[in-house]
Amino acid sequence: MTSTCEASVHWPPGVPRHLAPPATHLFANAEAAAARFGDKPFLVCGDTRLSFAQFRDQALAVAGWLQHAAGVRRADRVLLALPNGVAWALACYGILRADAVLVPANPASRREELERLAADSGSTVAFVARELLGEALPLLGTRLERIVVVDGNDATPPPADARLVPWPAVRAFGQPPAPLRAGPDDPAVLPYTSGTTGEIKGCLHTHASVMSALAAGAAWFACPPDAVFLATLPFFHVTGFTGSLNVPLYVGATVVLLPHWDRNAAAALVRRHRVTHWHCITTMVVDLLAHPRLRALELSSLRCIRGGGAAMPEAVAQRLKDHTGLGYVEGYGLTETMAATLLNPPHRPKPQCLGIPMFGVDARILEPGTRRELPRGRRGEIVLSAPQLMRGYWRRPEADAEAFVDLDGRRFLRTGDLGWIDADGYFFMADRLKRVINSAGSKVWPAEVEALLYRHPAVQEACVIGTPDARRGEAVKALVVPRPGHEALDTRALTGWMRRHLSAYKCPRLVQLVPSLPRSASGKVMWRQLQDEERAGGAPPSCPRRRASTPTGRQLRE
Repeated sequence: MTSTCEASVHWPPGVPRHLAPPATHLFANAEAAAARFGDKPFLVCGDTRLSFAQFRDQALAVAGWLQHAAGVRRADRVLLALPNGVAWALACYGILRADAVLVPANPASRREELERLAADSGSTVAFVARELLGEALPLLGTRLERIVVVDGNDATPPPADARLVPWPAVRAFGQPPAPLRAGPDDPAVLPYTSGTTGEIKGCLHTHASVMSALAAGAAWFACPPDAVFLATLPFFHVTGFTGSLNVPLYVGATVVLLPHWDRNAAAALVRRHRVTHWHCITTMVVDLLAHPRLRALELSSLRCIRGGGAAMPEAVAQRLKDHTGLGYVEGYGLTETMAATLLNPPHRPKPQCLGIPMFGVDARILEPGTRRELPRGRRGEIVLSAPQLMRGYWRRPEADAEAFVDLDGRRFLRTGDLGWIDADGYFFMADRLKRVINSAGSKVWPAEVEALLYRHPAVQEACVIGTPDARRGEAVKALVVPRPGHEALDTRALTGWMRRHLSAYKCPRLVQLVPSLPRSASGKVMWRQLQDEERAGGAPPSCPRRRASTPTGRQLRE
């Protein structure tokens, strides 16, 4: 058994070993921040500044509208499909204050995706960005009874249909909500995940599980009220929701919002607002470090750069440290755990490492198939028991039966991720249990090959997938984005370089240079989509095959 205690030799200095999060409704955090920090800016987005007191008051107005005008009752689900911004935060906390359940959605969702979310969750009210309205309108009168239309311009005339409600009317609603009735054990947030199967499943989180996640993050990094967070991760994803919205509200820190990732805008915001904390993902760091004027960027105010979602290649982490003096602090979490359960100690992070178990987290490595606990150094499936663990999948008892296992009287989540523990008690990711490439009977873990590719000075990004092979069943293929100035990268030489560092069966037999890799709305490389396209025989979505004479389309098959 691996627990927090066993890894405590590397516990962050000054951080308590045990944590007792507030046993309250999440809206208590907004009330407390307004009482303590009042006129201090909480949300900064462009020219808009919202103080903690204004945030509380306007969120109360949203809650009042939901209850009195929209008929939302306790535990009703409400869909939220907006890009990052002040409206997202206000709608979110208004939903929570109405004792309803937040259902966050990708703001780029199409009609079918919105319909699946509305149908599965039972949502009848939705907050939708105007640019998404065309996708949501067909659901009005069938799945949805009311749609709040959020536009960046509050002067936009109200819609003609009374079931389409303009955001300014909701934000300024005059009737207060009823007293709170929900408590820590009541449902609060229902984020959806496709897991390893592609089938969407709602992860039912309570006020207590969300509070546990945000309180743990705030304590681990000792976040002070004078911190300034740069929010570049989408709030509809649990990582951005917890680390870039809930934690700052909890500690009384300011959030500078960047609705869409842009490295020039991000650097300008860091300089202008003296940003101290940046919660990001690997692809954002890679993009920033590829900035042609990197040495001229003013990033000295940064005190903490952290992230997760995909392992940070050691070479990229080293370039980041060389430029900023900061180590990239990685962590590991899932939608099912409302973000991090494992985190690197900020004073002693290890590269490409998930970290150590946080407050109250019991993490173990089990042998796939037998559920036998494995010793340190052996690879197996990561299982987790934690206070931030969801109650279960929404109305999916069969999914719960498959996902959970009882060990020593505790309920553990089977993550589907393969990992191992080193001698210091740090966890490392081997790969997704479902992502393994089977090449002539030999197992190849793409993450290992990608980590090596990132060490090559001419490689900016890489994604490794399996490609059908008549002789081997599957062969290893690498999709590589060259760094600027290296567009004519010699793929044969690259493969030869890899063979000096990896066993021959792990080396890609096919290398394709591409201009970019497709990313999800949360910024992660969409390896599953690339893999599915490859097995179906089509070109990867953002990686069109070109003539062999063009550098971005060259392929090498050994």
